[in-house]
Amino acid sequence: MITQVSATDLFRAAYENRYTWDKNFPGYTATVTLTQGDEIFTGKVQVNADLSATVSGIDNTDAADSIKGQLREVAIHRIRRTFEETHGKNSFEYGETLANGAVEILIGGKSSGDKYHLRNNEVVMVHRHIHGIVVTIHTSSSHDTGAGYLSHRYDSVYADPKTGEAKGGKTLFTDNYTKAGDYFLISERILESDEAGQPAVTKFEFTDFQMISK
Repeated sequence: MITQVSATDLFRAAYENRYTWDKNFPGYTATVTLTQGDEIFTGKVQVNADLSATVSGIDNTDAADSIKGQLREVAIHRIRRTFEETHGKNSFEYGETLANGAVEILIGGKSSGDKYHLRNNEVVMVHRHIHGIVVTIHTSSSHDTGAGYLSHRYDSVYADPKTGEAKGGKTLFTDNYTKAGDYFLISERILESDEAGQPAVTKFEFTDFQMISK
């Protein structure tokens, strides 16, 4: 008799398969180049052991804030927390099995509306209500670091939780990583968006990585 793995255990395995930084992460410095249309900004960044980030050498406040925001978003996903710390209060159940082989996992029962799709021990879709908005993220490819996966190409859409109406257009992300010391760090993030029929591409490039000595 074959016993089906519980929805909780299946989701736990995918959660623990994500690449994260360990508690010894020392932080790093790098050179950053931000390209937005015809504008190019170059400066220095520092991501600290507590995952806070600073940007220097760029006088344009919007550009500096944009870089800092991306670094903060990346760092949030590198935080290592146990499954119980993050999802200990949630319940999980199976939803549908999709044509592409992905398995739907419903969070907190069908009434909550939050759900994930899992395939090959990775989360390939996230649909969550966060701070009064619904965010849906589909991942089409990933990097295998040997110590967990990192998303490579994915898109995100925000919507009104009551009407389902999209808030802004879809944004396509392409993330690339490099290994510095013992850690995989983001080396490039390309954002492609289409606001009001006007396609826009924003590129963040990080080079000259140096791990901070403890």
